[in-house]
Amino acid sequence: MAFTRATGKHRRPSRMNRTTSRTMGVAALATSGVVGTLAAPAFAAESAVETTGLTQAITIGDSVAEQIDAQAAAQQHAADETAARERAEAAAKQRAKEAAAKAEKEREAKVRAAREAERKRLNAFTSPISGSYVSTGYQAGGAVWSSGSHTGIDFHAASGTAVHSVGAGTVVEAGWGGAYGNQIVVRMNDGTYTQYGHLSSIGVSVGQTVAPGAQIGLSGATGNVTGAHLHFEARTSAEYGSDIDPIGYLRSHGVSL
Repeated sequence: MAFTRATGKHRRPSRMNRTTSRTMGVAALATSGVVGTLAAPAFAAESAVETTGLTQAITIGDSVAEQIDAQAAAQQHAADETAARERAEAAAKQRAKEAAAKAEKEREAKVRAAREAERKRLNAFTSPISGSYVSTGYQAGGAVWSSGSHTGIDFHAASGTAVHSVGAGTVVEAGWGGAYGNQIVVRMNDGTYTQYGHLSSIGVSVGQTVAPGAQIGLSGATGNVTGAHLHFEARTSAEYGSDIDPIGYLRSHGVSL
């Protein structure tokens, strides 16, 4: 039985026809520029990679980035160094400030200590004759004294022995004192008075200030005496007759007799 090949509009094209049609279609599209347009990016990309230096551009970009990173690192390092220097300077200033404050406190402490030492020195009392002793006591009786009793105390001392002010004060009398011979009267800083009689030499003048232990004259035997010694009195005023117990006076000021 013989078969007849179907023909008509529903007939499937042969392989040759399909190939030919596809070829013709591509040719037509190429002619119209569609294929060229669509293919251009792909070709361009391939061409750029192979021939336009994109790899070189990427390399240059990396180099610039590295330079920027290096500059940023250098700037950060410089900033860190500046901050460290500023911290060091601030710390140094703080140390200097603390050292200055400490030095000022030490200076003030030394000044206070010096003032306190000077105050103690000026308020200190000493014996009028170093290493001596009382040879005649206060209010001892006898015809040798016009008042009938001793108004002071006598310190054993050879003529020419240094006589010291027992404390700080101002000289109010310095010269001849009748029965007392050459005498010195000192108004003490506490308002009391001290007298030194029978001196062979006077070493101070009226109005002069004296410190505790300052030499003011030399012992002797001037005035109404039977031998060289120092007559010492403590008084409430500069005048005769205002005497107080010299031993109690000196001991109340820390002098051991």
